[in-house]
Amino acid sequence: MTVAKRSADSEVWEGDGGVAAKKPKLDNVDSVSGATATVTGDSTVGVGVWDSAGPSRSQTAALSSTIDDEGKGIVKFEFDGIEYKFKERASVIEEKEGKIEFRVVNNDNTKENMMVLTGLKNIFQKQLPKMPKEYIARLVYDRSHLSMAVVRKPLTVVGGITYRPFDQREFAEIVFCAISSTEQVRGYGAHLMNHLKDYVKNTSPIKHFLTYADNYAIGYFKKQGFTKEVTLDKTVWMGYIKDYEGGTLMQCTMLPRIRYLDAGKILLLQEAALRKKIRTISQSHVVRAGLPQFKDLDNIKPIDPMSIPGLREAGWTPEMDELAQRPKRGPHHAIMQNLLIELQNHAAAWPFLQPVNKEEVPDYYEFIKEPMDLSTMEVKLENDKYEKMEEFIRDVHLVCNNCRLYNGENTSYFKYANRLEKFFNNKLKEIPEYAHLVD
Repeated sequence: MTVAKRSADSEVWEGDGGVAAKKPKLDNVDSVSGATATVTGDSTVGVGVWDSAGPSRSQTAALSSTIDDEGKGIVKFEFDGIEYKFKERASVIEEKEGKIEFRVVNNDNTKENMMVLTGLKNIFQKQLPKMPKEYIARLVYDRSHLSMAVVRKPLTVVGGITYRPFDQREFAEIVFCAISSTEQVRGYGAHLMNHLKDYVKNTSPIKHFLTYADNYAIGYFKKQGFTKEVTLDKTVWMGYIKDYEGGTLMQCTMLPRIRYLDAGKILLLQEAALRKKIRTISQSHVVRAGLPQFKDLDNIKPIDPMSIPGLREAGWTPEMDELAQRPKRGPHHAIMQNLLIELQNHAAAWPFLQPVNKEEVPDYYEFIKEPMDLSTMEVKLENDKYEKMEEFIRDVHLVCNNCRLYNGENTSYFKYANRLEKFFNNKLKEIPEYAHLVD
């Protein structure tokens, strides 16, 4: 369970079931005029761009032969003599059938827009139960914010995103994002984000999205193209987007020539073009007859690999076989990887996900001579630095011991370290092979 938290100089809340980001108190903000619009989706693939030169003639021909299987929501098209299939999300099908629509609204005092905003407010309040209702209402109705809502006709709001645009700075802050609990797993979240990207990109100078995500929201945002690697210069967003305890700043930079509603089909065409190119330089697509030696299973004899049709042409050598049979990872790698993922996803892990920022805690590295964090452990694991499970366990305890050494017993950080370490020890006890390693 995520507990709502609020920092002193900004308003920050997080909770279960939805995405929450904070809103700093600022005077120097870009203004937003009243707006309302209905955004429609177009299933035609040709609007998007899948390479810098634009669609080739063969790609255009493939698109023009697209057939929509109305009964199953499957788009079929032929490329270079091969049939490809693309299954649409349920939300896309519902939009095509006119059952839902995507509206961009803000507080302009019109009756219908206020009804949509109220529906969004109710969903955010329900999906983010630890967030103060007054805070949600204030931001949703704030005229400097815009919202894109998923509306089931005639006027039932099933989810949406509230964001704050900073046109002059070319970025927008996503404040809330949630879908009603009764309407999830239909693909509304992904389809909503694609609509938002296309709308913002085509109606404003905004090129980037920034948001603070709690641990429950990071996975969703990653799937929508957000990353923890923030490349936008701090001078652009510092003071507008304020860091807060327990949140992870994430960024999404939009590609100007991509229509995100068609991204899935564009990628499928990219795959088709890539496979076509591979077929010109390789015979990997050729299906050959089975080896006759295996017809008589009672009299199998050794086979010269070079006599197998297609193997020599593929460039195979005996040395390649030896390399392929070598173990790629140590015997403990998979278990350590699973343990690390569980640690990173634990509710008490957020203070230990990244190295301590020296600028924010200047004296930390004077006290802690051997720093460690979960992201550093992830890099070490990926580079096969842990030869023994004992080395991995030592680093987990080092993370927790460092925290307890620097922070007092009455601090929340000290308690988080104890919780995470207890969780880790209990996980080890569940694995008979390593249970004896628990202190």
